[in-house]
Amino acid sequence: MKTISGKKLCKTIEAKGWKLKRINGSHHVYSKQGREELIVIPVHKNYNIKIGLLKSIMRIADINENEL
Repeated sequence: MKTISGKKLCKTIEAKGWKLKRINGSHHVYSKQGREELIVIPVHKNYNIKIGLLKSIMRIADINENEL
């Protein structure tokens, strides 16, 4: 599985209809109308997100690996 930075993941999430709710420090919090879950993405420079967190975010946002 390939890894991506937090900035790129934010763009992918926004393309799927998630809206930026707030920024708390370096963590971007996204929500989507009709969904109760929140997605928190750490945006630390251009560092890659670790695999476990990336898989969890992908599962919540209904994103597959090809969309990254």
